[in-house]
Amino acid sequence: MKIVILAGGRSPERNVSLSSGAKITNALREKGHAAVLIDLFLGDKLSDVKTVDEVFQRDATTTNYAISDEILTNEAIDALRTDGTKGLFGQNVLEICAAADIVFLGLHGEDGENGKVQAAFDLFGIRYTGSGSLASGVTMDKKISKELLLHNRIKTAGYIAVKKGQAAPHPTFGFPVVVKPSNGGSSIGMQIANDQAELEAALPDAFQFDDEVVIEEYINGREFSMGVVNGVAMPAIEIIVNDGWYDFEHKFQENQTTFKTPAAIPDDVHAEMKTIAIQTMDVLGLTNYGRIDFFWNDDGIYVIEGNSLPGMTPLSLLPQEATAAGISYPDLCEQIVEGKLALYAAE
Repeated sequence: MKIVILAGGRSPERNVSLSSGAKITNALREKGHAAVLIDLFLGDKLSDVKTVDEVFQRDATTTNYAISDEILTNEAIDALRTDGTKGLFGQNVLEICAAADIVFLGLHGEDGENGKVQAAFDLFGIRYTGSGSLASGVTMDKKISKELLLHNRIKTAGYIAVKKGQAAPHPTFGFPVVVKPSNGGSSIGMQIANDQAELEAALPDAFQFDDEVVIEEYINGREFSMGVVNGVAMPAIEIIVNDGWYDFEHKFQENQTTFKTPAAIPDDVHAEMKTIAIQTMDVLGLTNYGRIDFFWNDDGIYVIEGNSLPGMTPLSLLPQEATAAGISYPDLCEQIVEGKLALYAAE
């Protein structure tokens, strides 16, 4: 198949996305597909080809990108584009994607996971992996997704939402609290506040990444994640941070975090976690694949959030879970593609 792996984009998680995209590209080439990595924001000048179809004949191993600790600003990303064009889609991106059999979305962060790209592709009849535009937007918005979880009686932390310009609220559920942008990922802009002063100090940082911030009740418990691929829940992975908490650095830098999969938890808890993961996917409207994050303590299982486009970097959780289930990284990528094509065929 001709497959575009769309990565990069205009997001603070740009470097994470490029790392995922490079690994996905090489894996799908290993499976015999004509896979090509395209940067959503920078595009492709097509200077080495005469037609768009020739893009898929390029034969070279894609460089694996190292993920730096740098959280990119909009200004830094904008400076990468030097052709004078504006907008999210770089040069020739839509034309190349339209020529593919399917686009594997290796995007992370707001403009990749909030449904905008998915909506544009729907309008142009371009097929892509992952969930549709509505489910992507709902899942990306932590306030809306939490309201859906609570409405459907799925246990999650209490929260308060505050918009830019509003005074810092006084949480009724007490301290500590977790402060995070309502739309965002990879724990960018997220902090733990132990009192009102720390909460007020954390808000400006979170507001750098979104105009609305969610202040969550802090749940003290063991942290887990569970991917769901084509309706099948993967083995749970436990996340044990060596020092501090599971922030951007701990997620993408080696030797910062210990991962245990399959997680050492009772069979009945594992089974319940799988049931809740699939239920959460359904409530949020997620299809094809996704990942649900949890806390577990004596009070039960709490859903932290859903992820519509889980990371696929060397240290990402879903690939580790798939390995524990006996699924290699290339097979995982191909299963995601085939699963979404089956959904398209059933429409």
